[in-house]
Amino acid sequence: MTEIDKADIRKRFLQVDTSNVADVLDEMGLPNQGLAADFSPFPFDAGRIAGFAYTIRGQMTPFPLGGDAEKMQACQGIGSHDLSVWSGDGDGICYFGELIALGMKERGCVGALVDGGIRDVRWLGHHKFPVYARYRTPVQSIGRWKVNGWQVPVSLRGATAKLVTSNPGDFILGDEDGVIVIPSAVLRDVLLRAESLTRKEVDIRTALRNGMSLAEALEKFGHV
Repeated sequence: MTEIDKADIRKRFLQVDTSNVADVLDEMGLPNQGLAADFSPFPFDAGRIAGFAYTIRGQMTPFPLGGDAEKMQACQGIGSHDLSVWSGDGDGICYFGELIALGMKERGCVGALVDGGIRDVRWLGHHKFPVYARYRTPVQSIGRWKVNGWQVPVSLRGATAKLVTSNPGDFILGDEDGVIVIPSAVLRDVLLRAESLTRKEVDIRTALRNGMSLAEALEKFGHV
């Protein structure tokens, strides 16, 4: 996929809601792509996230203070329109903060999804680097939690299933309703159908503002 294609797809997904995407995925027989409700934006006004998954995985591993070379190496490969997706078993641990976010942003990264903790929340907001994570914590990963893989399939806590798999190149969309993972194999089809559903909802809202009753609008435009 070219950079122009990725930019266009991301721009268009930013115009649709996760709820519409979830409905489309249900119709396509993919009902378990939503993530758990405890993923939240940091800071609270971070806005939407949308991008192609660049996956990073880690685990609790005691090691000497001084840095995580694997984490730094993992971040080197991220590119434009990518969204870093972090997973692992580090409950209570911060997976990354301001400085790594800045390094990723320099490479074109558009945000992060973290099945774990983050810190430097105020500064992430200052740099306009949107993050959805399960919690925030001041406790660093150095000496406790170590990256052990990147650009591999990762497991994220799910809404209707215990875990949702995100593969490299899947699309991540997050908004006020939550976060959803869109498999790359159906990405374009999902986008087209979500855009169509969005247009129908716009028509219904317009009709309601113009005095049509809800029953009349649903009869004219169909249920959504």
